[in-house]
Amino acid sequence: MIDRPGPRRELERIRESAGPGAAHSRIALGAGPLPDRLRAAILALACARGEGSSTCPSDAARALADEWRPLLPQARELARELARAGEVRLTQSGRSLDPDGQWEGPIRIRLAGHAHG
Repeated sequence: MIDRPGPRRELERIRESAGPGAAHSRIALGAGPLPDRLRAAILALACARGEGSSTCPSDAARALADEWRPLLPQARELARELARAGEVRLTQSGRSLDPDGQWEGPIRIRLAGHAHG
């Protein structure tokens, strides 16, 4: 295994642990279509971090590409889709966001079961 810092290494650890998010991390680190991999990275990171924590769309983008900034709008849109499906909850400054609402700035992604905020 290559020793990589940051979200990419986190996905690799999740995959190796076979714990929460392992199946998603295998997809994220695989060779499938980028949107599927990005969606899986969001879910893997959220699952592994658990209900008491969160992840950022940029974490998923950085896990998949060195040049991650172009992936950020797609990661944010996929986070919206996952929130609409009830798989995750989006927050900003501790407040829940409507996935269909207008918002900008940094957001956090939490497992849907986390009711705080």
